[in-house]
Amino acid sequence: MSSKQVEDLLHWRDFQRTAVVFGASLFLLLSLSTCSIVSVCAYISLALLSVTISFRIYKGILQAVQKSEDGHPFKMYLDQDIALPAETVHTYSDKALVHVNRCLKELRHLFLVEDLVDSLKFAVLMWICTYIGALFNGLTLIILGFIGAFTWPVVYDKYQKEIDHYYDLVKKHTKDICGKIQAKIPGAKPKAE
Repeated sequence: MSSKQVEDLLHWRDFQRTAVVFGASLFLLLSLSTCSIVSVCAYISLALLSVTISFRIYKGILQAVQKSEDGHPFKMYLDQDIALPAETVHTYSDKALVHVNRCLKELRHLFLVEDLVDSLKFAVLMWICTYIGALFNGLTLIILGFIGAFTWPVVYDKYQKEIDHYYDLVKKHTKDICGKIQAKIPGAKPKAE
């Protein structure tokens, strides 16, 4: 999917497609929260097999009754090439490698305290995450993030002016507080913007 298609999906521009993707994905995530991944994969596979086997038997009976030679009902899909091209795999691997290397450099920067303020911010974030982790498990956070990804763009489009106003206020206030903290910490230099 291109970024434009993802954007259209998250902004609910094609209601039916978005509803199907949202509903199926949310059903899968909620299933994973109650059953193991092995059980969910087994149930989904059984449901898919029931549909395809039933359809194949139905088409076979229909061909026998009508005495037609339509062939295999899934022949169109069986003839399609589903192999991944090596170039595509290499392209995405290279892109992933760039992100992994950038992440490793940032973690080194934070854990080896290259910049004290950044490391302190990271420590506060991790401290907050311990409380979030005590309240929610990872799958619950994924479900909440998924629901947020499908609702936030619509809410932001509707209330953009108000949200931007309050965001700017919070950003200014946070910048002032960080400046005061940096001024009181010895050796902490303010970042140039």
